Order: sequence, then structure tokens, then C-alpha cells
Amino acid sequence: MKKFTNARIYGRHDETNEILVDDGVIKEIGASLAEADETIDLKGRLVVPHYVDPHLHLDYVYTGSGPGAANESGTLFEGIARWHDVKKSQTKEDARERALKGIREEMSHGVQFIRTHIDVCDPDLTGLKAMLELREELADKVTIQIVAFPQEGMYAYEGGDEMVEEGLRMGADCVGSIPHFEWAYEIGQKSVRRTIELAMKHDKLLDVHCDETDDPQSRHVQLLNALVMKEGLGTRTAASHTCSFGSADDAYAFRMMGLFEKSGMNFISLPTENAYLQGRQDSYPKRRGLTRVKEFWESGINVCFGQDSINDPWYPVGNGNLMNILDNGIHLAQTMSMDQLDRCLDLITHNGAKTMNVEDAYGVETGKPANFLVLDAETPFEAVRTRAGVLASIRRGEYLFKRPDPSFEIDLDL
Repeated sequence: MKKFTNARIYGRHDETNEILVDDGVIKEIGASLAEADETIDLKGRLVVPHYVDPHLHLDYVYTGSGPGAANESGTLFEGIARWHDVKKSQTKEDARERALKGIREEMSHGVQFIRTHIDVCDPDLTGLKAMLELREELADKVTIQIVAFPQEGMYAYEGGDEMVEEGLRMGADCVGSIPHFEWAYEIGQKSVRRTIELAMKHDKLLDVHCDETDDPQSRHVQLLNALVMKEGLGTRTAASHTCSFGSADDAYAFRMMGLFEKSGMNFISLPTENAYLQGRQDSYPKRRGLTRVKEFWESGINVCFGQDSINDPWYPVGNGNLMNILDNGIHLAQTMSMDQLDRCLDLITHNGAKTMNVEDAYGVETGKPANFLVLDAETPFEAVRTRAGVLASIRRGEYLFKRPDPSFEIDLDL
């Protein structure tokens, strides 16, 4: 057995400061616990569950600087056009190498749960084949869910819906779609219906790129929510982006939020990428590009943040550091009261785990796998304020990595 002592455990406000681990599982959490074979002093640092990135395109990472990838308009739609050309030269080995690099970068920042959207608008399904292999090879170190995602549309791309279904047969975990990219609103609605059909047929989770546009009349989220509510799939469904909902009028928005509460559907906001992509046709005032994160969070509608892109045709930067994503997100959403700062780590931890439906194996709780991070901070407020780094990542009680305590070679003397 192994005992971690002098821990400050996120979400606990008592004297609990020890975690007893037996065979990779948390046996007990408390104070003055029984002796163990090994004792590790965490020196009063904050312990949090691993970060969750519920939305990332691992087949796109590090393609943003290559030939033909430059997105001159900085828009979503030009990004898709650039990717259409870039992916033609992609090989399985190339996709695998880049995805592995992206996973390593995210893990180095404390991410342990990743949901990745893999483009299946490819006759050879190159990226999907590479990602399916990596998911199994890395299962002991990181939990990966794969979305069969038709980046160029279920119907705008000929046979796109069939490619999605083939991806599900091959082992993808989630059904994806992109209704706002279809050539007509009615066809977008058709793709939403097809998404539900495929999820029910193959017993899969759902994650829809939904209304990633500034157009307040893009309301595919309304049909998505109604159908998953009717079929009892709300908690198994994620609506990603929903940028247009941030531009919708209040009469529509508050009516829909009541229905979102009823369905239990999850929302994923991508603060950095959508702040970069959206509002491109605005002069001033210029829209932020986020969905109604603050209103969702305050209403109890599950909402979380993700990275989305790392140096691809849509977004030139990104590095998998969810503390950076959180920092940008809470600024853009204006969720920075002292109470919110004490619990906003939920937006990159527990809320993402709920979205991915992995709560049974997630959290610093008795009986669950001993998976957690040690941050270079003592309180949630200080962790967020300073964008605290990850000193250690622990999976099933063992170190995935451990960094030395930060120090100066020459101290600042004032």
C-alpha cells in the first residue's frame, strides 16, 4: 500500500489530507490513516482529478504550418477548405506520429482523458485507423474516446453518413456530425436526425459540432435537444461549440435553457479557438464567439471547456494546456467571482468527465482508480490565479511524471 500525505484535496473543506492507495485504487481518504509500505509527502499542494479535454482534433494537430494550410480569412469555413486539401497527403504513419505528439503534449500538462474528433470524410479512413491503434496502445496511460466525425458534412460530402457508420463499426465511441456546414438548413436537420439514428443503432455516445457560427438563426441545437430528450439520450449527448446560441435573443435562449435542463444534455465550449474564429465579419461590437457559458453554469446545465485545436488550419497555436484554456474561458465568460474562482476548475475536470460519461472511474474518491494531479498551488484560487503548473501526474497510484519543485538559480532580491 501507498499513502500520500499533506495533500489539499480539491472540493474538500475539512481536515482530510491523506490518500491511501491499494493496488492502484483509492482505499481510504481521511486524516491520520494507517501506515503504508510507502509514504509520499505532497507538501501541502493542491490535489485535483486529472484534467479532461472533451474536444480535440488529434488528426489535425501540427498541420497548420504546412503547405496550403494558411487560413487567410481566419474563418471556420476556410479552415475546412484548407483541411480538405491538406489531408490528401496524410499517411497513417504521419497521422499517428502527429497524434502521439499531441497526446504527449496534453498529458505533460495533466490531461488524462481525451475525446478526439477524427475526420471520416476520407475513403481510406487514414486518421481513424491510426487513432484506433493509439487508443488501445496507450490505454494504460490515458483514456481516449474517438468520435467518428464527418468534417465536410454527412451529406455535403458524398457518402459522409456512410463513412460515419463505418467508423462506428470499426470501433469509434461516439457519433459526430456538423449540421451547420450542410448546404441547406433542412439538410442540416436531416444530419441531426441521422446522428440520433446511428447512436441508437450502434449504442454510442453523441457529440455534435453544433451551430459553430455567428448566425443567430442557426438553431440545430433545438432539434438535437428535442430528439435526445425524446429518446432519453440527453446525458449521453454533447453539443460542441453552439456559438450561435451566444448571439440568440433572450426570449429564445431562456426558453431553450429550460429544455436543456430537462434533457440533461452536455455543452462543450472551446474558448480560445472560437474567440479566434468567430466575429470575423463583425466590425464593432465584435462578438466573443462563446456560447452562454455563464448562464449554463449558473443554471446547473453541464458545461465544460476543451482545447479543440493545436496548430492546425483553424487555429495556429494551442498546446494542450487546459489551465490556459480555463483562464481564457473564465475571462470571456465573465465568471470570476470569488466563489466561481474557487470552483471553476470543475470546467476542466468534473464537468468534462460528466460529458464523456466516465464518472464511474473519475474523481479523487474512495473506491475509484488513484488518478490525480499535484499542482503547484495550495488552493483552487491560487491555482487559477497563477495558472499553476502540474508538479506530478499520477495514474493508478504510480507517477506518470514528476517535476521538481520550482526554484531560482538566483533569487529575486527586493
